[in-house]
This record gives sequence, C-alpha cells and structure tokens, in this order.
Amino acid sequence: MPTAEYITAFVTLFVVVDPIGLAPLFIALTQGMSARARLMVGVRAVAIGAGLLTLFGLFGDKILLGIGISMPAFRIAGGVLLFLTALDMLFERRTERREGQHAEPEHDPSVFPLATPLIAGPGAMATMILLAGAPGADATHIALIHLVMLAVLGCVFALFLLATPLERALGRTGTMVVTRLLGMLLAALAIQFILDGLRGAGIFATLSAA
Repeated sequence: MPTAEYITAFVTLFVVVDPIGLAPLFIALTQGMSARARLMVGVRAVAIGAGLLTLFGLFGDKILLGIGISMPAFRIAGGVLLFLTALDMLFERRTERREGQHAEPEHDPSVFPLATPLIAGPGAMATMILLAGAPGADATHIALIHLVMLAVLGCVFALFLLATPLERALGRTGTMVVTRLLGMLLAALAIQFILDGLRGAGIFATLSAA
C-alpha cells in the first residue's frame, strides 16, 4: 500500500487515542506520586494498551468472522463509532467523561482508567480492526499497521513525560482548541470509513444499477 495510507492510519489512530488530551489527565491521575512512580504508571499503561490493541489488530477480524459479522458491516459500525467520538470531542463531552474517570489516590491507575478505556478504548480497538483488515491486506501491511500503532503509543508516552510542561504551555484554552481541531479531522475520517463500508457491501453498485 502507498505511504499515504500509513500516514492516514497514523493520523486516524492519533486522533482516536488523543495523546494530547490524555496528557493533562495523566497528571490528574498520578497527582501526588513521585517522579519514579509516575514513570512506572506511564510505562505500564502504554504497555498494556499496546497489548490490547495488538490483540484486536491481529485477531479482531477472526472474532468478527466467528460471530458472523462482515468486514463491511464492521467498517460502517466503526465509522459511526468514530463519528460519535468526533462529536464528543467537538462538543467537549469526551473530556468531561474522561475527567470523571479519576482513580482513587491509593490505587494504581495504569490498568484502569489509563490503559483502558483511555488509551485502548472501543474506538481505538475498532480502528485497529478496520486498518489491519483493509482490503488486500497481507502480513507486511498488518505489521506496518502495528508499527504505526506503536508510533502513536510512543507519542502517548512522550507526552506523558512532557505532561506537566505541556499543560502549562497550552493551558485550558489551548487544549480545547487542539481537541476541536482533531475532532473535525476525525469526523471526516469516520465518514470515509462509512463510505468504504458501503462500497464494500456493494451498496453503491446496487444504487447505480437501480
């Protein structure tokens, strides 16, 4: 597949996982921890998130096949889910929900809510299945998609490390502006997933014949 396809895959996963939006939440969830403890929480959260997304990237299509769901149908459903996520980002509902998922101070937030649902949430899992299950995908494509996913999670970890200065630099207003811009981009990509699903299901061909 052309390089542009993997750039699109990176952008899609970046928008869905939203490393920028996760950074201030990471600060809140690890408030009061030492620098070393905060680092370990970040490492565990990213590692667990990577494991979950790898699982869905490799075996998600087989799970769908086992329960009788076609890939075009899942593309359409995934597109709708991503579009709803985009609406949440545009209207700040996503941030409000995330901010309500604070862990108790004495608990380790690396598994919940950081790894799931904040890093490897339903949208990210659906996106991995859609990207890895693209028409004509071979082992090389699937491997590259997972490398793209790891690159996105690398951005997540880097922003975890830079969370404090980043929050100070962006401020509340800056974070809101970036979130809305990413939401607009995600909405367009979600519509593309839906169109691809309709095309794969033969809907356009049926309409043309009619």
